[in-house]
Amino acid sequence: MDVTMRSIGVMRTQFGATGEIPKGPDAKHDAEGVIELDARFEAGLQDIEGFSHLYVLWLFHRVDDYDLVAWPPADDRPHGVFATRSPRRPSPIGLTVVQLVGRDGPRLHVRGVDMLDGTPVLDIKPYLSSIPEGDFTRGWLAEAEARRRSGNR
Repeated sequence: MDVTMRSIGVMRTQFGATGEIPKGPDAKHDAEGVIELDARFEAGLQDIEGFSHLYVLWLFHRVDDYDLVAWPPADDRPHGVFATRSPRRPSPIGLTVVQLVGRDGPRLHVRGVDMLDGTPVLDIKPYLSSIPEGDFTRGWLAEAEARRRSGNR
């Protein structure tokens, strides 16, 4: 089934090329950016300032094909694309949790961006988690990190 989505705004970041975005297990995602919401959606931001973090759903707009197996930078072994954050996905949707720094009308100032400048934003939702930290697992990533620490890649 094909689905049509509407962009609600655009990301403004310091990243002009994918190679500039930090990747891998030691990557620091502390870059700041601005979500420029289309003015017709500004009323939808009412009360958003009460949340410290937001989910941002966005489009990998420079990707035109997909792979079902990916080689993530955190591991030297392949994994199914749905077990990774690879941009080369059948539905090229990205998801990032950002910290809300402030709001200026239809502009949200955020920290923790990993998107290219000009990335279309599909949706924004408050970050809420009801899963206690000890109740979730990190799958293959935890194993890859353990191998890296022990020197057994």
